[in-house]
Amino acid sequence: MQQKINWIENLRAIACLMVIIIHTTTWYLTNADRVSPLNWTIANILDSASRVCVPVFFMISGYLFFGERSAQGRHFLRIGLCLLFYSTVALLYIWLFTPINVGRTFIQLLQKPVFYHLWFFFAIIVIYLLSPLITVKRVGMKTLLPLLLIFGVIANPNTVAQSVQGFQWLPVNLFISGDTFYYVLYGLLGRAIGVMETRTPGAGLAGAVVFAVCVIAIVCGTRQELISRGDFADTYYLYAGPLVFIGAISLLLIAKCWMNSRMLPGLTLISRHSLGIYGFHALFIHFLRTHRLDFRHLPLLDMPWVFAAALGGSLLLSVGLRRLDTRRLVS
Repeated sequence: MQQKINWIENLRAIACLMVIIIHTTTWYLTNADRVSPLNWTIANILDSASRVCVPVFFMISGYLFFGERSAQGRHFLRIGLCLLFYSTVALLYIWLFTPINVGRTFIQLLQKPVFYHLWFFFAIIVIYLLSPLITVKRVGMKTLLPLLLIFGVIANPNTVAQSVQGFQWLPVNLFISGDTFYYVLYGLLGRAIGVMETRTPGAGLAGAVVFAVCVIAIVCGTRQELISRGDFADTYYLYAGPLVFIGAISLLLIAKCWMNSRMLPGLTLISRHSLGIYGFHALFIHFLRTHRLDFRHLPLLDMPWVFAAALGGSLLLSVGLRRLDTRRLVS
C-alpha cells in the first residue's frame, strides 16, 4: 500500500506543477501576434507537455474512490467547503484588485466558477457522487487496450474529423458527448490501471515513449492550427482530446512503474499542499499579469519568474492556511 501511495503522491505533485505551467504560458499562446515565433514555440512545448494534468487529477480520484471504498460524507463536506472557501477568496480578490462586477459574478456562482480554475471543484463532485455505484473490476492490458482505442480515438468526438471523398471514417459516432463522460472515464481508467499488474519489463519505457509522441503531436498540431487559422486554437489541447487522453494514461503508467518506491525529492511538500496551491496560484498569476509585475518583454525570464512566484506565493499561503485549518477541511 505504501508503494501505491508513493506513486499517487508523486503524480499528484507533478500534476499540480503542470497546472501552474499551463496558466503561466497561456498569455504567450493566446498572443501569438505579440511574441516571437521562438517564444511562442517554447510556450507551446511547455503547455503541450502539461495538458495531461487535469485528466491525471481525475484518474487519481478514480483510483481512490472507484475501488473498495467510495466517497463518504466527510469527502463531500470537504469538497463543498473548498468550493465555498476558494470562491470567497476569489471574490475578495476580484473586489479588491479587478474592475469585474462582483455582484454579477456572485449571482452566477452555481452556473459559472468565480475564477476560471475553480471549475475543477464542480467537475470532481461528479466522481464523488458516482463513487458509491462504481467498483472497477481487475482487467488486463489486452482487455483495456481496445477500450482505450475506441473511446480515446475511434469514437472520441474530439478526434479531428477524417474523410475520404466525403465519407467520414473518423470519429465514429457512438453518441458520446460532453467532457463529463471523459472525466468519469479517466476515473475508471485511473482505478483500472492503478490495480493492474504493471511489472512487465519495459512497461514504464513504453509509457514514456508514448507520452513523448503525444506531446510532440500536440506541439506540431497546435502549431499547424496557428499557421492555418492565423490565431491560436485549442483543438489539440482539449482535456478530452485523443492525444491528451493517451498522454495522460501514459503518464499514469510511468508513475506507477517508475515512481512507486519512494517520494521524489521536492515533491513531498508540493503534494501535501497541492490543494492550497491549486486554489491560490491562479490569483497570483492574474495579479502579476495585470499589474505589470511580469517581464513579457523577456519571455525566457518571465515564464520562470511567473511560475516561481505563483508556486512560492500559493505554497506560503497554503502553509499558513494549514496552521489555521487543523482539520484539513480546505487545505
